[in-house]
Amino acid sequence: MGYNLLKGKRGIIFGALDENSIAWKTAERVHEEGGTFVLTNAPIAMRMGQIKALAEKTSSEIIPADATNEEDLENLVSKSVEILGGKLDFVLHSIGMSVNVRKGRAYTDEKYDFTTKGWDVSALSFHKVMQSLYKADAMSEWGSIVALTYMAAQRTFPDYNDMADNKAYLESVARSFGYFFGKEKKVRVNTISQSPTPTTAGQGVKGFDGFISYAEKMSPLGNATAADCADYTISLFSDLTKKVTMQNLFHDGGFSNTGVSQEVIDEFTE
Repeated sequence: MGYNLLKGKRGIIFGALDENSIAWKTAERVHEEGGTFVLTNAPIAMRMGQIKALAEKTSSEIIPADATNEEDLENLVSKSVEILGGKLDFVLHSIGMSVNVRKGRAYTDEKYDFTTKGWDVSALSFHKVMQSLYKADAMSEWGSIVALTYMAAQRTFPDYNDMADNKAYLESVARSFGYFFGKEKKVRVNTISQSPTPTTAGQGVKGFDGFISYAEKMSPLGNATAADCADYTISLFSDLTKKVTMQNLFHDGGFSNTGVSQEVIDEFTE
């Protein structure tokens, strides 16, 4: 059910790979709420996913772009403004990748070329995206930029590996760029710290099923799903949250503020 929260609003959605993606669910919800958008992903990711089906479903155009490449991003921004017929009101950065994780390298045995690549894709790309938008003056006043993160940026989850460092950097970029975007352009920048979610990227982390099970037992409201996250993202894109910026917003069923739950105690009590 839609409420026309995004009627007349335009944007870019990064990272939709398949129907398990938070970006995919968000695109569907934006469409339901009356928003229009351009879909984008790296060419290699597009070959792996089903983004064309999403574009058809939401009457959207696709512009391939490597989010680590400044020329690609400049082209993406200018073409999106042209296609959508005006400045942008929302952008979703839903990108993350660790080569060390993919290659099975432990945090104590990183290959630093892999580390640098993962940092560029997962974190520095957020700065590059916003710098491209900022320099092109492509965002409307009171627009909203959102990136997805995980609370391994604040607490240690051993198997999350160097992605924890990437997410910490991502959140810092949101605060730092959020200041300038807010002060000079009246644009909001926030991150959503989501529950562990069984997306294609998330399932690449060792022990991910254990992550999900533990978080479910710890969270008073249970884990937030990808669809739940899409709903929350819509609220941040809407005019209902015009004064929310530079925040890392936990969307995790209460996990982040729970010391221990009865369910977890029961697991260790004979």
